[in-house]
Amino acid sequence: MNEQQQILFMQIRILRIAAQRFNLSLKEAAQLFKKFDVLRYIREGFGIFHVEGDEAVFEDVKSYLKFKGATV
Repeated sequence: MNEQQQILFMQIRILRIAAQRFNLSLKEAAQLFKKFDVLRYIREGFGIFHVEGDEAVFEDVKSYLKFKGATV
């Protein structure tokens, strides 16, 4: 699997976790991620994120969302 595929899979995994933890539908979580450009954030942070587990990446994304003003 190349790096672009790995990034995509990570983005999808974190989106699914966010939907579950924030009690949102996948569509609502995707809209939240789009509004705050979370997919770009994950792509740009992949160099660090790929050595962390999904839980750590999710916690980082949650902090990012709060910093950007999202109510999560």
